[in-house]
Amino acid sequence: MYGVVAKIQGEVPNRGRMDRLRRVDFFSGLLGQWRHYPGTLSFLGLLWLVGALSSSIRSGPTEALRDVIGLRLHSLPDHPASLVTSAFWADAVASYVLFTVLVLVLGAAFERRLGSLTFILVALGTQVGAALLSLGIAHGVTLVGGNWSDVLTSAHSLGPAAIVFGVAATGAATLETLWRRRLRLGLFAFAGLLALYGGSFQDLINLMAVIIGSLLGPLVTKKALRTSRVVVSAREARVLVALIVAVGALGPVIAALNTHAVGPLAVLKYLYTEVQPLDVPTVQGLCADPAQAQDCSAATLQLRAGFGSIFMAVLPSFMLLVLADGLRRGRRFAWWAAVSVQVSSTVFAILDALPVIIGTPSVGGANPYESGYLHGALGLLLPMAVPVAIIVLLLLTRGRFSARAPSGTYPRIFGATGVLFIGLSITYCVLGSVFTSGFSPTPSFLDFVLDSPDRFLALRQLLEVPPGFTPQGPGAVILYESIGVLFWIIVAIYLLKSFVCPAHSRADHDEDDAKKILQRHGGGTMGWMTTWPGNTYWFSADRESFVAFRVISGIALTLGPPAGPAHGLCSAISGFADHCATNGWIPCFYSVAEPTRTHTAQLGWGSVQVAEETLLPLGNIAFTGKKFQDIRTALNRAAKEGISAEWVRYGTAPLSVVGQINAISEEWVADKDLPEMGFTLGSIDQVDDPEVRCLIAIDDHHVVHAVTSWLPIYENGEITGWTLDFMRRRTEGFRASTEFLIASAALSLEREGYQLISLSGAPLARLEKSGIDVPAGHVNQDNMWTTAILDRLLHGLGASLEPVYGFRSLLAFKAKFQPNYVPLFMTFPDAAALPSIGNALSRAYLPTVTFNQGFALLQSILRRGK
Repeated sequence: MYGVVAKIQGEVPNRGRMDRLRRVDFFSGLLGQWRHYPGTLSFLGLLWLVGALSSSIRSGPTEALRDVIGLRLHSLPDHPASLVTSAFWADAVASYVLFTVLVLVLGAAFERRLGSLTFILVALGTQVGAALLSLGIAHGVTLVGGNWSDVLTSAHSLGPAAIVFGVAATGAATLETLWRRRLRLGLFAFAGLLALYGGSFQDLINLMAVIIGSLLGPLVTKKALRTSRVVVSAREARVLVALIVAVGALGPVIAALNTHAVGPLAVLKYLYTEVQPLDVPTVQGLCADPAQAQDCSAATLQLRAGFGSIFMAVLPSFMLLVLADGLRRGRRFAWWAAVSVQVSSTVFAILDALPVIIGTPSVGGANPYESGYLHGALGLLLPMAVPVAIIVLLLLTRGRFSARAPSGTYPRIFGATGVLFIGLSITYCVLGSVFTSGFSPTPSFLDFVLDSPDRFLALRQLLEVPPGFTPQGPGAVILYESIGVLFWIIVAIYLLKSFVCPAHSRADHDEDDAKKILQRHGGGTMGWMTTWPGNTYWFSADRESFVAFRVISGIALTLGPPAGPAHGLCSAISGFADHCATNGWIPCFYSVAEPTRTHTAQLGWGSVQVAEETLLPLGNIAFTGKKFQDIRTALNRAAKEGISAEWVRYGTAPLSVVGQINAISEEWVADKDLPEMGFTLGSIDQVDDPEVRCLIAIDDHHVVHAVTSWLPIYENGEITGWTLDFMRRRTEGFRASTEFLIASAALSLEREGYQLISLSGAPLARLEKSGIDVPAGHVNQDNMWTTAILDRLLHGLGASLEPVYGFRSLLAFKAKFQPNYVPLFMTFPDAAALPSIGNALSRAYLPTVTFNQGFALLQSILRRGK
């Protein structure tokens, strides 16, 4: 008993000791965090300390203190320290909490990346620089006058918002290309929206901080500021266009819902929404005049607008936000719909602007002149340039949005929408008859029938014709306002579902038939590339063979040889040539092996070698000997650094892996002075295919260092091998990751029982021109003078593209694996068509190249060809 009591009593001091140890651990952990983030935690400590000492945390500093520490246009000469002190106070406890969270997130993300000293200097520099620039702009605006001038002159700036924006913009330079671009664009979009539409002094400072931070980023990270054209992949271009459309749609809504919005673009709320700042005295004044009875009804409807009316007032913007999701996914229907909504909204805005410019605005809305926004027609026309620019952007990027929903998707949606319209109209009429006492004047059933179409229109259209009756009772208000909201929300759901349906092209059925032929008979190592978007299909009479091609300027350029049974190769070539002759096209078989070249030579066609394919037979892979030293080194180093190779499918991989693959791809594309190439070279879009396998190099911290994609090679109904296509490596990752992945793929696929892998062809690179000591040849002796000229041009093109795309270096790199080499040719029936064929090839590989880029490339080719 004594022992038990002693044991229990002995636990008491132990528990107290443990509590003291926990407190010590807590403070030591806090000290450790301070050592990692001294700038962040010191700033937050000062923020809360000065707020507590000045009793400013609950409701902000007093007016007297605000005049001393707050940043204001005319107080700077007397209080220059306000350039810095304004960042250490906030308006209320909610602001203190919000800024604390933002600064903690900012510090965790960027202080260790930038270094604590640089972090602190950037914070102070962007705060002071943004304040000085904003004061200069505010002074210039005062010379113009207007509401924006009054706000900028009278407002104080408090809080570290400029530091948050400025450090985030600077820290973006430390991120990978994809997230650097997205963060910067997001910061510019958000800060720009608030500054140009909201127009407060703090909004202006935040925008200036983003600008300064974006310029400081390359300086503090010692990265060159990119001044050339920004190069993005097709996928990322769609994301950026969608973001711009969404921002353009949100701007007028933000201005309309913010009664204090006075920014230079705030006038657009009068033209793109119908949420107007009407008050009770104004409406009473209208209704007191019997001659303005119609205006009184419209104004009354606006004054008592609830959520439903506000939603209908911003309906075009809501639909543009929905369509932005479709644009992000590359959907052609979303592009057409976005252009239609944007154009129609702009046309209505212009029609509304005409009477405003001449001083006789429509009675339903406020007059921007009277509100102090405009001092002439130019003040209205300049903001209109924003929606017009978005329309131009959509038109210029039309080719980026080619994905189509499955056949019949939108007819079904239109049919369901019609049924929904009829059903909700009947519901409105029936329930309206029940709540007739809630409307003024009391409507008949026929009145409800005639009014029902108006429930589905945007408020803009409703105000053109004053309503015959308005809701008064609660039930009537809910019915009157909810019908249209319910309709458009369901339509939005229909559209969003259509955007996630598997994308289809016009050649859906042909593509399915082509895949079946590939899986049944095979199509060579490049066969699966024929299923990529952009190809048209010709089928033999028995539909056992096909040719994938695209017509560019009268040239029918094929992607590889005919696919199908070997005995049908000759007839497929002849049949495709006849098909081209019937349509007035010149056929050109591109990237084909010796069998196709032999058959076309029998038809009198010329040929020239355009690439060198590298094949690696499986079955006896052993990376031994001196010649495989680099491969063994890559495998051994990967093992030491905890990097492993994992097979994944892009569509089913974890989101963290997919995000890293996208970031690595965007970094690779952004480093090139020319756009990403297509045709026989796959991009991230081609990786997103359930038939394609990806092998990634991933470490113990789940960081993806590199990725390769592999296309199936079918023969006699089964997969016999895989072709390397997409290959990207993280710039700052494991340097030998590509060698590691290819070697790992060869070993893994050999264990799975496959016969070979193709390391694919290197366009515009050949053994005799790549520095590898192998006998030259492969140039057709027929039409020697034409092939010699073309050969010279191709050599010049390969040399010009080498610094950008590195095709010759790629061929030399593949030599590390000691592959078998197979020459690939281009065959053509008419040497006179070579200039047109060259043009078709360049447009196939670089469909988005600009005129300036193309001209500079041509000059380089001509110089190297001499």
